[in-house]
Amino acid sequence: MSIEWLAAYLLLGAFVGFFAGLLGVGGGGIMVPVLTTMFAAQGFGHEHLVHLSLGTSMAAIVMTSISSLRAHHGHGAVRWDIVRGIAPGVLLGTFGGTFIASRVASAPLAIFFGCFMAYVALQMVLNVKPKPSRELPGSAGLLGVGGGIGLVSALVAIGGGSLSVPFMTWCNVNMRNAIGTSAAIGLPIALAGAAGYLINGWNSSGLPAWSVGYVYLPALVTISAVSSFTAPLGARLAHRLPVATLKKIFAAVLVLLSAKMLHTVFGS
Repeated sequence: MSIEWLAAYLLLGAFVGFFAGLLGVGGGGIMVPVLTTMFAAQGFGHEHLVHLSLGTSMAAIVMTSISSLRAHHGHGAVRWDIVRGIAPGVLLGTFGGTFIASRVASAPLAIFFGCFMAYVALQMVLNVKPKPSRELPGSAGLLGVGGGIGLVSALVAIGGGSLSVPFMTWCNVNMRNAIGTSAAIGLPIALAGAAGYLINGWNSSGLPAWSVGYVYLPALVTISAVSSFTAPLGARLAHRLPVATLKKIFAAVLVLLSAKMLHTVFGS
């Protein structure tokens, strides 16, 4: 790998970590479209572009999730009773979702990703917050919800916050605990997703050197190393910068990156 691409991965890691800390968002929305474009520019096989981007993003999110989980747990914001109830469904849904994604061509995956990111962007711009109108479901309900969150997360390589936070808010969990608990849920999503993409891509032909399944190690190592340093910086600036305005800018960036990803996949 050339020094230019190494620098590009480092810059991506810095950007992802900063916005993850600043806005409390997962890095998949940025990483997947950018990695798709970068992998295409490096001449990686077109049939694996999106799968490799999803798998690498999921693996990179593991370190960010651990850092975020520790921070929220330290502030007493994690509802571990919810985590215990929803985690089995999240693990099964995410792991199973990687098997579905691995059998879908890059083009449909890119379309689904673009549509979901448009939903996330709209949610940010409108600052949508569902009204608390019910209580948390029982064990079976949490298992089912976790499975759904995990399935979607596997298809778009996110930590699930855009789904789990609104769900918990709807179920009368206060926002502070919803965000902290979502951070804890993000770790099993990332672990199951990374494992699933690694397994599903293990025997795939045409993958670039230094790939383990659908995880590209040079990108994983560099992105993870830098994002772990810039995430705390973003978190410290969260109370000093106009976060509401930044969310709208970030939403526009998500839409543009998704559009670029679609152009890369369909234009190749």
